[in-house]
Amino acid sequence: MAGKGTTTDISVLQERLATVERSAAEKEQQLERYAADLRETFKRERDRRHELRRSYMATVRALCNAVEARDAYTGKHAERVAAYGMEIARVLDAPFADDPEVEFGFLLHDVGKVAVPDAILWKPEPLTPDERALMEKHPLVGWEILREIDFLGEAKLVVRHHHERWDGAGYPDGLAGDLIPLAARVFAVADVLDALTTVRPYRTPSPVGEARGMIEDSAGSQFDPEVVAAFLEIPVATLDGIRLGMD
Repeated sequence: MAGKGTTTDISVLQERLATVERSAAEKEQQLERYAADLRETFKRERDRRHELRRSYMATVRALCNAVEARDAYTGKHAERVAAYGMEIARVLDAPFADDPEVEFGFLLHDVGKVAVPDAILWKPEPLTPDERALMEKHPLVGWEILREIDFLGEAKLVVRHHHERWDGAGYPDGLAGDLIPLAARVFAVADVLDALTTVRPYRTPSPVGEARGMIEDSAGSQFDPEVVAAFLEIPVATLDGIRLGMD
């Protein structure tokens, strides 16, 4: 009797083991199907994001071109400033160093100039107080143009605040110090670098080395000292390469 019971017990255990193995195999197959579905979903989502980014970039560049087509003196200004700004951000190890939204803001910073008359944009003499007041409205105009475009995110802060100063003497909101968004503080240095090193109706361009010195002299007043320090770490050859590569 004992032998028969033992044989029966072994048979039951073998059957249970076979059931467990079949169940495990079925679950493994199910997990493999889930994994394959997830990989396909991630691939489609990645492709969709890439396509959206291409679409966003095309839209941004179209807006930039619409602004820059009105001003022969600033051709490719937005692209150079964006390249300078992202290079400074990388050296600074800023959290947005690889953020396309912030790069969009760099590219679109002057979109509000669509509301500035050509006579002011192209004027070779100093602006009158009234003309200056009108010109200084362009950050707010740009903000209003872009504020309902959700995908631009932080980019809109660059558009609004790129003329603020570290000492609070900028516009349109008179922000000072760390109250100015970091991306706008980085952009301010890049923007002035490009203004100093390219032909403008009111002056001849300065060499990059000379422009660096002028920016360094304005650290703590016009510019965030930490941003300037990061900027000064970038070799002149790198900055010249960006400038010459977009001429």
